[in-house]
Amino acid sequence: MAKRILHVVTNVSHYADPHHLTGLWLSELTHAWHVFAEHGFEQHLVSPKGGVSPLEPRSLKWPLADASVKQWLTDPRSQELLRTTARPEDINPMEYDAIYFTGGHGVMWDFPDDAGLQHITRDIYERGGIVSSVCHGYCGLLNTTLSDGTLLVAGRKLTGYAWPEEVLAGVAKDVPYNAEQAMKDRGALYEKALLPFVSNVVVDGRLVTGQNPGSAKATARKVAALLQAGA
Repeated sequence: MAKRILHVVTNVSHYADPHHLTGLWLSELTHAWHVFAEHGFEQHLVSPKGGVSPLEPRSLKWPLADASVKQWLTDPRSQELLRTTARPEDINPMEYDAIYFTGGHGVMWDFPDDAGLQHITRDIYERGGIVSSVCHGYCGLLNTTLSDGTLLVAGRKLTGYAWPEEVLAGVAKDVPYNAEQAMKDRGALYEKALLPFVSNVVVDGRLVTGQNPGSAKATARKVAALLQAGA
């Protein structure tokens, strides 16, 4: 029976300034999707509110928009997937072997406090499944608690978009909080690469996290390897 992956995407289309657009960083989805597809995994999309997942404009421009991004932008079926994402209440966590939180700055607003996503994540993890994220996707893990009341990330090694990367991207003054520091404040053992924007993946048991957009393929490969090994 094919393994099943649940991708989490944002519904948020802008920063606090409605003229400053954001959304899903598309390659963080497409790169992982193609890796999982190569392994024959079944894949679905969920978002906090369901329906449309807007796209981060910068992720659609050269040189960030590679062949996988262009394929999704021109493929009607892929576009339909991004228009019709499921709601958390539509999802049965028992049906999934792994959850993968994608990024883009929009997730900083709608991922951290979504009770439905937290329930799905907790259920998948406590049944022996894999919890994974890339870039800002780790904001979806900030406030997820386990059944014993402890934070999922407390005492766990992980990574995600680093504060120096926010500064270099020119949006440090626009984001609602410092995600790197927020993770440290929750007791996470945050790690980052020596250089910004290089691929970096941290694996701590069944928690797999990638630092930035360039880490999506490597993150997905680690998840796939764990699934094939029966993690």
